[in-house]
Amino acid sequence: MRPVVTIIDYGRGNLLSVRRALESCGAEAVFAAGPDSIRKAAALVLPGVGSFADGMARLRADGLEQPIRERAAAGVPLLGICLGMQMLFDTGYEDGETPGLGLIPGTVEPLPRQDVDGKPLRVPHVGWSGLVPAGPNGFANSVLADVQPGEEVYFVHGFAAVPACETDRLADTLYGGRRVCAAVCRGNVTGVQFHPEKSAETGLGILRAFVRQAEAPVLK
Repeated sequence: MRPVVTIIDYGRGNLLSVRRALESCGAEAVFAAGPDSIRKAAALVLPGVGSFADGMARLRADGLEQPIRERAAAGVPLLGICLGMQMLFDTGYEDGETPGLGLIPGTVEPLPRQDVDGKPLRVPHVGWSGLVPAGPNGFANSVLADVQPGEEVYFVHGFAAVPACETDRLADTLYGGRRVCAAVCRGNVTGVQFHPEKSAETGLGILRAFVRQAEAPVLK
């Protein structure tokens, strides 16, 4: 039987492409638009396109904020994608200061407008960029375990996470000569700033690894 992965539908994400990608990786992907569906989920994906403030407002308006926290605390595998990754953090500064889900300590801040040499940078960051390990253990024991350093994935973002704990930082990418957080992992909670569903075979490999996590979640 295929593992069931629940995609959180709060009206802010490319849900169909995420579902198609998960299904091609061996999952049964279903949408959840209400708290009860999330509370029953064995694995969760939080996608997202748009601003931090708007995304969090939609989660709160739909009553999804607390169920997501509860399932994460229960040990359910949770993957945040793009805006979904950013909302895993404590606070975002897009369209004002907004509290996030608080699952990973840290903030979400604007990308710099200049590179390390002071030259203007194009923001948002749109396009393919390579992933580099952020810590001494590389990508081991994570959804990036099958990724080779330097493999490229597809980004679209004007803000980036700044984890409070370096141990939560899984991968970076280089933009304007600076390291920008590209992926985080804290226990059963993982976030990727890029779009794995748009990142060809590398992205599908990451989603396959998440589906494997969904097959045997560690519930508390």
